Amino acid sequence: MKIKRFLYTIGILCLSLNSYAQKKEFKFGKITPEEFNAKPFGQDTAAAAVKLFDVGDCYFEYNETNGFVFVFERHVRYKIINKNGYDLADFQIPLYKGSSNSSREDLSRMEAATYNMEAGKMVITKLSKDSKFTEEFNKNYQIKKYTLANVKEGSVIEYKYVIRSPFTFNLKGWTFQCEVPTIYSEYNVRIPEYLIYKPSFGGFYRINQTKNETVNANYVTGLTSNASYTQYILENVPALKKEPFITTMDDYVTSIDFELMATRYPNDIYRDYTGTWAKIIKSLVEDENFGGFIKRNSAAKSLIPTIVKSETDTLKIVSLIYNYVKNNIKWNDSYRMYSSETNPKTILDKKTGSSADINLILVNFLREAKIDANPLLISTRSNGAHPGQPQISKFNNVLAHLKINGRDLILDATDKDHFLGMISYESLNHQGFSVDLKNQIGAWIATEPTFLDEKVYNYTFTLDKENKLKGTMLQYYKGYGALSLRNRYRSNANETEFVKNIKKNKQGLEIDSYKINNLDNFDEILSEELNVTIEENVEEAGNLVYLNPLLYERTKENFFKHETRNFPVDFAYPMKESIRATINFPDDYEIDKLPKGGVFKLPDNKGSFSISFLTQDKIVLVRSIIEINKSSYSPEDYFDIKELFKVIVERQAEQIVFKKKS
Repeated sequence: MKIKRFLYTIGILCLSLNSYAQKKEFKFGKITPEEFNAKPFGQDTAAAAVKLFDVGDCYFEYNETNGFVFVFERHVRYKIINKNGYDLADFQIPLYKGSSNSSREDLSRMEAATYNMEAGKMVITKLSKDSKFTEEFNKNYQIKKYTLANVKEGSVIEYKYVIRSPFTFNLKGWTFQCEVPTIYSEYNVRIPEYLIYKPSFGGFYRINQTKNETVNANYVTGLTSNASYTQYILENVPALKKEPFITTMDDYVTSIDFELMATRYPNDIYRDYTGTWAKIIKSLVEDENFGGFIKRNSAAKSLIPTIVKSETDTLKIVSLIYNYVKNNIKWNDSYRMYSSETNPKTILDKKTGSSADINLILVNFLREAKIDANPLLISTRSNGAHPGQPQISKFNNVLAHLKINGRDLILDATDKDHFLGMISYESLNHQGFSVDLKNQIGAWIATEPTFLDEKVYNYTFTLDKENKLKGTMLQYYKGYGALSLRNRYRSNANETEFVKNIKKNKQGLEIDSYKINNLDNFDEILSEELNVTIEENVEEAGNLVYLNPLLYERTKENFFKHETRNFPVDFAYPMKESIRATINFPDDYEIDKLPKGGVFKLPDNKGSFSISFLTQDKIVLVRSIIEINKSSYSPEDYFDIKELFKVIVERQAEQIVFKKKS
């Protein structure tokens, strides 16, 4: 970036903070009577707290060691309504650190206090030294933790801090919405004219850009420059309510982020880093931990002949290489986009690595075998959806992408229980960006799974006169259901421990024998065979006996409780669950009441639920099928989804009623 030359030619000073014209003035410790009387508003009248204000400033300084650094100041104040809001008094600040001691974020100031009205006077409890903690979370993050004391119903709490960061590729973003309603949120950003950032907006509420102007920025005495000053404000923001079946709440919170796009220093050319996909792809191809890593093929040259041998079928070659990589390098549970090393041999020798280490080696091996494979950039579900515009920092994972017989095939070798075409649950974020290394072009590729998460439960029971159920439970799993079972099974020390865990939270279940089939055979259906005795699941009242034949697998509650929803309903993958129960009952029992079956369908074949109850002689046959035919549903589909699960809960809860003959 030629910052040194820039220094010598015109000199640089720290950007001074001009007093900003705000709609409101906020001073630490200056609490007004109105704030003690603040109440939640709108649809959040039952909220446990209300955020009175949240004000942030982001601006730049310059020093000889790190060049430009950004300074982030935040001042936030809450009114606690009831004890459910006490958790707000415990807060933490993550600080990122690089590989060197000088390359780290620094918390330079922290003020925090609790305010209570007692006998008509305000009592202040400041943050004590004993309430400050530092945790070395991992090699990249240190977390500062704080706990405010004397927090009660009616308290006002606030904290204010300053962070200095040399990591200027991404500025601190700002969220205008949180788990409690917010009265006022403001973010002020001042960026030197030499740095050009592109903003990315998220959420459902329109952020008001109340200022967008050029201001003087004094960098060392005697020299002036300009900075762009933008102010964003949002008022009376509803609380962000957690919902089931989402990617991450960060996808739906009203927010803004910034990524460096280009620089334009004096006496230097305009440098575009991430302004276009072409620029991003070029930098990836040239990066020694990405494109350079894939090109280093000495390890692949020696190993591929022993892996592939004489095989000529393309798909079988892919399968052989895929199996070798996933079985010889253990995933360290870390999602990364760049390899931690510059040479694949180093990872192969260590036999462990991140998702990038593993999947970039997979691409490396496939290309050595003359298979046209490319890296596929992914933003994981917990990282949030990629906005679609050229932004490299929004990705945090990489997979392998192939074209075979005109069809896309996506591979993820981080789990030895993945089969061809299966990727981790975290990577199921609907699309990825494929980087064509040879032609240096890219394209968005759908990552929707082509198979169901399918579970089939087949029960055959005999009900005896002591109201015990005895019989077999045959359970079959496909797709992500099979992956989940395999992961659960392998996470236990032995099968005895696994069987013990099966019985947890299953009242009255005794497992007489257990067998798992095809644990390591991905070409066959994974299944379990259980011989069981079940007690305490049959109720008796007088001469009536009540039984729910779906037992442990029935859906007991509707996950969708809110009247409306602004977010998609994201299941990650389509799914199907079938339960078939055959109940043999005693000769001196007769059916008193058999629930009514039915079929319930969503519009356009988006999903369905059916349940049936049949009886013949001394046998009751029950069948329940739930089908969710899409991985994601729009907010407009929410009411239909909610009603479908309401019906499922109600109908699966219905009991068969037997009458004992006198």
